[in-house]
Order: sequence, then C-alpha cells, then structure tokens
Amino acid sequence: MAIQPGAHKLGPDNATLRVKTTRSGAASAAGHDLTLEVSSWEATLEGGDSPSLSLTADPTSLQVIEGTGGMKKLDDGDKADIRKSIDKDVLKKKAISFRSTSVAESGGGLSVAGDLELNGKTAPVSFDLTVADDGTLRGSATVKQTGWGMKPYSALFGALKVDDEVEVVVDGKVPTA
Repeated sequence: MAIQPGAHKLGPDNATLRVKTTRSGAASAAGHDLTLEVSSWEATLEGGDSPSLSLTADPTSLQVIEGTGGMKKLDDGDKADIRKSIDKDVLKKKAISFRSTSVAESGGGLSVAGDLELNGKTAPVSFDLTVADDGTLRGSATVKQTGWGMKPYSALFGALKVDDEVEVVVDGKVPTA
C-alpha cells in the first residue's frame, strides 16, 4: 500500500518503539527476556516521489515494560536497576538517530536502508516496513550490539548474558494513498 505524500510524524503519541532482548549462558534461567519501550522519540516518514525516514530517540527514555522467564517476577527495583545499567554500561546516554539513504516500495510495504547512529558510532542498517490497507505500519530490525561498539550486559561472571542481537520494533499508523 502506498503511503500518502507528505510528512507523517510518528512518536509515543501514535506509535510504539520497542527493543526486545533475549538471554543466554549457563545461568540464563535466572534472567529475563526483556521488552523495553522508548518513551521519548520522534520519526518522520516522507511519502511521495522522494520517500525518506528519519528518527531520533532519547537513550535515557527506555522503560522495562515486560520481563519474561527468570526465577522471579521483575519488581520496580529490578526495572530501575536495568534502566541504570542501560544508561551507564550499554547505551551510555549517547544519541540514537537513523537517517534513510533509500526508501523503496516493496511488496505491500517499504524497503528501508540507512545509517543508524548508536553509542557514538554510525553504521548501515536495513529493514522492511509493512503497511496494511488501513495504514497500520510495522517493522523490525535486528541490531548486533557489538557492531556499534557496545558490550552486551552480562552477570555472574558471564554465566548470564544478554544476547548480542536485539530486535527493534516499531508499530504505528500512517495515512495511505
């Protein structure tokens, strides 16, 4: 489905931006697979003859919204500790941005390629966005943390670790032509 020409804003008011992590290691049963939501971000999707996508996100705005698995349910203190670790050790409060270098219609959606700035490093990333007839937009990209100079979180002398690859998922709605 073609997106209506013009600039379409996405952000926490009309879309979600989430990061999903998984865990591994000998003590992985003690940890949690996490779903984090970015609460401060903004994206602009340009439809029309020269489509483009840009996004900025506040790295300190990630909130733990779900933790599955683990030996016990995450409480508010656990969630606060996770957030502190992300700010201090993983993202280090450095800017997050994406700027497309190409956006092309592809099989009922968009094929997007561009440059992702994360942890002070910029590298290419590509992903697909599906767009339904009603304008519902969904996409995901896999980000390998070490590709951006980040050290995935680990505990218990490495027996519990967050997997290097995390999934970034966006869900929203845009007007269609």
